[in-house]
Amino acid sequence: MRQDVKKIRNLLKQYAKLKRDLTAFNQVSSPSFDGVSSHISRNGAESRLINHVDLSYQLKEVEDALNAIGDPQYQFILHDYIIEKRFSRNEACDQLSVSVSKFNYLKNRALEVFKLNYLRTP
Repeated sequence: MRQDVKKIRNLLKQYAKLKRDLTAFNQVSSPSFDGVSSHISRNGAESRLINHVDLSYQLKEVEDALNAIGDPQYQFILHDYIIEKRFSRNEACDQLSVSVSKFNYLKNRALEVFKLNYLRTP
């Protein structure tokens, strides 16, 4: 697999992890303070908030690039096969009614299209 395609694939896998992390962060209750000013507590809360904003921004960049893809086969490959891992390669081939070699070609094209969209994201 080409290095640039491998990097994009890893970015999409990381996207799935970021999405889980952000969901977990949102489920954690807000920090409460006992009225005593504590420099350490404030920095911890600020760090978590900054991390939350950073994760949200990264997710938005990937989602914008994914949403810009119009081909339903590419969307299926990127979302259901790579990100969500709902299907094995053979199952994905069956879903798309294509051979393994055609699937690999489509997967690489989908990754290339995603990469172009992602790099255009401001």
